[in-house]
Amino acid sequence: MSTNIVSVEQLKDRLKSGERIVLLDVRFNPKNSSYGREAYTKGHLPGASFIDFKADLTDPEQEHGGRSPLPSPERLASLFGSLGIDRETAVVAYEDGNGPAASRLWWVLRYLGAESVQVLDGGYSAWTAAGEAVSAEPVVIAEPREFVPAPRAGWLVGVDEVREASTSRAQGNVSIIDSRDAAQYAGREAPFDPIAGHIPGAANYFWKDALHADGSWKSPELLGERFADLPKEDEIIVYCGSGISATPNVLALFEAGYEKVKLYAGSWSDWISYSENAIATGEE
Repeated sequence: MSTNIVSVEQLKDRLKSGERIVLLDVRFNPKNSSYGREAYTKGHLPGASFIDFKADLTDPEQEHGGRSPLPSPERLASLFGSLGIDRETAVVAYEDGNGPAASRLWWVLRYLGAESVQVLDGGYSAWTAAGEAVSAEPVVIAEPREFVPAPRAGWLVGVDEVREASTSRAQGNVSIIDSRDAAQYAGREAPFDPIAGHIPGAANYFWKDALHADGSWKSPELLGERFADLPKEDEIIVYCGSGISATPNVLALFEAGYEKVKLYAGSWSDWISYSENAIATGEE
């Protein structure tokens, strides 16, 4: 049974029961910065608050840290507290379908110590396809809460730890996963970064392969089959281009029963910002 993904029917039943759930709308289009806000204004799940993906969940790019650096725990905690969220609050995040934005929001909240965070399977599209009501009314947070961040150190790694994992991979006990598509992994394409390739020793698990052909999440059992070559006792480091599309793979690994899963938040865009880092191309 899924613990990180909730269906439309399950969410509807929980809301009808009176359970307090904070809904977060994180719809996002990287090619149109105003898309999410405009979509939210036209219609959203009743009671949902809007999260501006780029403004709220990333910091400005610097020399190192990748294209989408993580904001500080304090900044994030202030945001979530203002939305009526503390570490015990049940939260459900959604976007248009099943993309990286809701998974990134799920990961951020869980990393900060929140205990009950889920992604809505199919997002806004699934909700409306099921005939459920939407609202254009702005949400007023009557009771802000204090979110005291308690970052889970074991969920995050930086470039030094990734270097160590890459150079000592022959010794086992650690696996590195590249969540980008096969062309970017092999170094045939670099649509977002100036250098193509992957971190030496990384295996390619394209994040979209965690989804069925219709875009819905695969079951924990099917996700377990997908990751069958990865030993569960290993530490698993997951990265992508900038730490965003890696998060669906992190979620999928937890769904499949893996426990030692870490995000390299800076990801490939951080890795290549250090000239001394090795670069691999082709298949491994």
